[in-house]
Amino acid sequence: MQFDLNDLPSDTALLHDLVRDMASAVEQRDDEIDRLQLIIKQFRRARFGRRSERIDADQIALGLEDLETDEARAEAKPEPPAKAKNRKKRKSGRKPLPDNLPREEVRVDVSTTVCACGGALHPIGESVSEMLDWVPAKFRVIRICRPKYGCRACGTVSQAPAPERPIAGGLATPALLTQVLVSKYCDHTPLYRQSQIYARLGVDLDRSTLASWVGGACWWLDALYERLCANVFASDHLFADDTPVPVLDPGRGRTKTGRLWVYARDQRPWGGPEPPAAIFVFAPDRKSERPAAHLENFSGILHVDGYGGFVRLQARGVTLAACWVHMRRNFYEFFESTKSPVAGEALRRIGELYAIEERIRGQSPAMRLAERRTFSKPLVEKLKTWFEQQLTRVPPRGKLADAIRYALTRWHGLTRFLHDGRVELDTNPVERAIRPFALGRKNHLFAGSDVGGERWATLCSIIETCKMNDVEPYAYLHDVLQRMVGGFPVNRLDELLPWNWKPPEAAKS
Repeated sequence: MQFDLNDLPSDTALLHDLVRDMASAVEQRDDEIDRLQLIIKQFRRARFGRRSERIDADQIALGLEDLETDEARAEAKPEPPAKAKNRKKRKSGRKPLPDNLPREEVRVDVSTTVCACGGALHPIGESVSEMLDWVPAKFRVIRICRPKYGCRACGTVSQAPAPERPIAGGLATPALLTQVLVSKYCDHTPLYRQSQIYARLGVDLDRSTLASWVGGACWWLDALYERLCANVFASDHLFADDTPVPVLDPGRGRTKTGRLWVYARDQRPWGGPEPPAAIFVFAPDRKSERPAAHLENFSGILHVDGYGGFVRLQARGVTLAACWVHMRRNFYEFFESTKSPVAGEALRRIGELYAIEERIRGQSPAMRLAERRTFSKPLVEKLKTWFEQQLTRVPPRGKLADAIRYALTRWHGLTRFLHDGRVELDTNPVERAIRPFALGRKNHLFAGSDVGGERWATLCSIIETCKMNDVEPYAYLHDVLQRMVGGFPVNRLDELLPWNWKPPEAAKS
């Protein structure tokens, strides 16, 4: 806005209007500057800062490793005998070694049974201590010998048929295949690194060979994955989210962005009957028809984030429960950038709701609902009124106003937990299922193709469901592959789902 200072109007009313217009323009400019500065701070924080609101336990452990190493080094320094004798023995918080580990006894005996005084020494007891040893991994070759028998009378030759191999004509046993799968999809070790590890052990296995093994193993597991999906989608209470996965696009010489849609079932917070599970479904994009197709036959409560594509599911009878964590995150990021007292107050009020949830976790749905209506409902009603008041006081185009509007437009979904004791405040169960994949994605960089994305979905589904049911992934996959290669009946696949699976030793007893 430009003015000719030498030709200003003399009318007082016109000058007042002019000043008001200038003040309004300045206010809008300041609001825009504040908004852009906040965006810059958020970009800097996303690029260089910690994105999670809570420090991950593994990150804390990384920071403590060097301190603990220094402490151990100082304690390992030899002390004078007198000082060591007077030093109090520190209590150890070490867990006992598992009883199922094999034990090898090493006897350390005196060199003579004759005492220095000339008398004979006789046993009066012994001291026993244990140390944990490591036996390096090693390869072995299994030779399959099939004797031939001939009949002198008719010339017939008899021989037992060759056992089925998991990979037709391949060298890998189910145990080796499982090691490759768990290393890649559970421990996040890419195939080229596995190839280097195996070379150090004396066996040359090309990355392409390992890749063909992974594809062959997934062929056996596809039917189990389909049964897992059918079981989970038959539930009436799920959590949904998605995460990007870069996929190699050879035609363009770069990667494209696919998506892994994740659906988790976790009824443990309210003692539900269904076992926990998580399934991943690969899709080449994030169009709303993807979750609509996945949840074609689903009806019930679906916990979701702010993605608008889930809204169309409401027309089919799906009840959406919105996520308080996603809503809270907007205020958290604004508070971290500006230390705004309004954002800080919003965080405090939301924290009061989570304190109530922590107290009722694990209770029955009826008990949870009663506690929420008594203690949470008044807090929620006051929070909404406070949001509406603050919306009239904060800059309308600012990030804080956007955060408040985000909450108010989803208020129906955010308050769903006040009407059903089974509903959670957030989508954390599915977020936890995605977190290990995010770590693997950093190590693997991208999937080689859409089919590779589907393999990611299959293995991540099985492994994460194992973890949620406290099943060790290697033991599970090894046994399942052995059984399926041995001709396990297809109509009994439900027995192999992670929550139904029993280790071979337990199955015999």
